[in-house]
Amino acid sequence: MKETRVSLLRSTPFRLALTFAFLFVLAFILSGAIVYQLMSADLARRLDQSIKETYSVVALAYAENDKEDLVASVNNNADLSPDKDQLFSLSGPDGNHLAGNFTASGLPDGFSMFSARLPGVPPDTMYRAYTGEVGGNSLTVASSLAETDELKRIVLMSFGWGTLFITGLAIAGGALLAARVQRRLDGIAATMVDVSHGRLDARIPLIGNGDDIDAVSTQVNAALDRLSALVEGMREVSANIAHDLKTPLNRLQMILEQAADKTASGEDVASELADARAESRQINETFDALLRIAQIEAGARKARFVDLDVGDVVDTIGEVYADVAEDDGKSLITELVPDAKWIIHGDRDLLMQMLANLVENAMRHCPPRTAIELSVTRRDDRILVHVRDNGPGIPAEEREKVFQRLYRLDSSRTTPGSGLGLSLVKAVADLHGATITLEDNNPGLAVIVSFPAVRTPEA
Repeated sequence: MKETRVSLLRSTPFRLALTFAFLFVLAFILSGAIVYQLMSADLARRLDQSIKETYSVVALAYAENDKEDLVASVNNNADLSPDKDQLFSLSGPDGNHLAGNFTASGLPDGFSMFSARLPGVPPDTMYRAYTGEVGGNSLTVASSLAETDELKRIVLMSFGWGTLFITGLAIAGGALLAARVQRRLDGIAATMVDVSHGRLDARIPLIGNGDDIDAVSTQVNAALDRLSALVEGMREVSANIAHDLKTPLNRLQMILEQAADKTASGEDVASELADARAESRQINETFDALLRIAQIEAGARKARFVDLDVGDVVDTIGEVYADVAEDDGKSLITELVPDAKWIIHGDRDLLMQMLANLVENAMRHCPPRTAIELSVTRRDDRILVHVRDNGPGIPAEEREKVFQRLYRLDSSRTTPGSGLGLSLVKAVADLHGATITLEDNNPGLAVIVSFPAVRTPEA
């Protein structure tokens, strides 16, 4: 329990919660102080107004040379305030006390403040007074500040208790929210620890409320999915390399041993050397293809991307391979819409390599008299490159596997090749943000590569 509390106190969410709580309480205190000052000023203004009105009412009782009415009015108002909340004093021109419930002495004309010691009144009670001249006499009307001070005290106490309540609520709420966020961050940290220990199937749990932590967690989970797929792919590639290259390496070793034996007996080893050269060339081509795929997947070629017409690339491939296909007993037909523009953003050399691999793959695995077709179409904001043939095709359950490195169908293991042609095609398509699908051409295979189109002013 102690470790959890320490962890919470040191956590960033809790510190942020405390910071926001402090700022909120500070804002509450500042706003309360402003309200208190405004209220105090308004109470003082109202009190002065009330005193001035009372003074005016008492002063109106004086008629010319009618001091008795003024004295009676002062005494009557004084009698109405037995608790001495209001004080009244009337002094003659000679300073003698004429009427009232207290004697005002030394008070200046106008508003003033004084403390009075009167029977029945708490000591040092503060009064607000107004003094003026009425018929040569000095009239003072004062009002106690006790009620105003009590109201201020109630407001201050209420504000103080409110501040304490809000502070406690802010800290408690911040701690609860911070603990909730910290639990989610701990879940992320635990997942990363599991991944660092080799558990690549670990994923960050999601709440599903769509907040920023869920969004980040979703992205991290997607990255973990990709990492897991890459590691699994590396394992499969390693296994495939060990399996597929073991045979040619063993064959190369056998050829070299035969050559060594013939050399020892003085026989001609030209044929063995030629076979060894062919085997080593095939092995080097395999590793070159693997390196090329790795470079493409790393995105190193994206710096050479430009806007280009993929129709020109298809037309060039059709011209280059038309005679090759005819010599191989097959036909290659290119169908393009005249004057059409199929603008995409990409690398021309890589696109040439991709289409060449698709055409060569069709020529290598199809029997004589097979018709191969190249075409380009548009669907909404996508440009589709089609490579179709009427050969044996690929079984539906094998179509996703053929893009794996060094994967070969059982029917094609007797034909030349390394099983990397379609892997390179997939790598180029991914680099260009394209999708590649294999469909049944009834009969044969249809390969469709869908590129995102580039909007042009003409379009």
